[in-house]
Amino acid sequence: MRRPLAAVLTLGCKLNLADSGEIAAGLRRAGYDVVDHVCEADAYVINTCSVTHVADAKSRKLIRSMRRLAPAARVAVTGCYPQSAGFDAVRDLGADFVAGTRDADKAALVSFLAAGAPPPPAAAPAFEPAPLVPGLTRAFVKAQEGCNDVCAFCIVPRTRGREESRSIEAVAAEVQRAVDAGAREVVITGTQLGAWGRDLDPPLRPHHLISAVLERTEVLRLRFSSLQPQDITPELLALWQDPRLMPHFHLALQSGSDTVLAAMRRRYTARDFLLAAERIRAAVPAAAITTDVIAGFPGETEADFEATLALCREVGFARIHAFPYSPRSRTAAARMPGQLSPEVKKERMARLLALAGELSLAFRRAHQGATRPVLWEEEKAGEWFGHTDNYIPVYAPGANLRNRVTPVRLCEVYHDGVRGTLPTEAP
Repeated sequence: MRRPLAAVLTLGCKLNLADSGEIAAGLRRAGYDVVDHVCEADAYVINTCSVTHVADAKSRKLIRSMRRLAPAARVAVTGCYPQSAGFDAVRDLGADFVAGTRDADKAALVSFLAAGAPPPPAAAPAFEPAPLVPGLTRAFVKAQEGCNDVCAFCIVPRTRGREESRSIEAVAAEVQRAVDAGAREVVITGTQLGAWGRDLDPPLRPHHLISAVLERTEVLRLRFSSLQPQDITPELLALWQDPRLMPHFHLALQSGSDTVLAAMRRRYTARDFLLAAERIRAAVPAAAITTDVIAGFPGETEADFEATLALCREVGFARIHAFPYSPRSRTAAARMPGQLSPEVKKERMARLLALAGELSLAFRRAHQGATRPVLWEEEKAGEWFGHTDNYIPVYAPGANLRNRVTPVRLCEVYHDGVRGTLPTEAP
């Protein structure tokens, strides 16, 4: 008899990818085959994002599209969009089942798809996280959920709830499961990853978690997904002496203006950010530093925006994730005076994106001629594609390289990355 097929479709952040992995593992245990792309299926899980109005629109479109693609299929929706828009609004789009963002919600979703009806809360099965696809190259492991901060622009504390750290034992066990399933690289992720451990008894810090994962697992490559300047401590940076920790730090900037940072309720200044970047450069010289930046926050002046551009140039980011400010209901920023026009936000975004391209190009060119380890992930148009340890995209010809880590000489800039030469090839 044919096993039913479920498509688990993910929008948004690395934390959503980790959540989708947990859902997929539960569906496999329930008897489904699982894919992570759009196709005709017996069931769909749509893991949504609500960080901006664009993310909301993508979530709505995907729900409607899957309902039209397979009218008889079960459609289950989870993630941040239901928490933001309301469960009834998501049902009106065509969802048969709507779940929140916590593990018990995801377990109930799996039970619904397995049995065809939502179980009573007490019947929700225990969740055992596992990688999304057996034999995958990179796995995402959630260490922490929720955020207690009150950034003026952000709806995430409302959609993800209060901070809750997973134990070292649980995280390390899941990392090892991913390794046993074939993952060469594991990304530790969370809503507010720098907050990991402060709700535990006794309180711990992220460096305790990273150190334990390195000691207790056989992970080959480990990434720690996103931090803030105040999280960059000497104890944390000392761990990067271990070559299994990838030299890549994602530090969310949002703005380079102290005035705007204060209005955003961020817990650092522009100088704090620069000092954190300097500490990273001193401890891990080849590291990539990537960031998030918002253009057009309410009240942002031209001088404020120029301060952001200047700070970006000074840090020399390897990649900038740029966003125009998007008002989110029930956030302080949505009610602030000084809302900027779409035209101003569009013009500032264009300048920010131009600078992002310039800095990315400079970072890649700075590594031309170097040899760095690359994890090969997939074949694209006859070439193999992967990432260096410091997250430079690399393209190279070759035989089947999938899920191998090889040294590669970085050559000319190509597309969004560089061309690479394998050691066995002529330079």
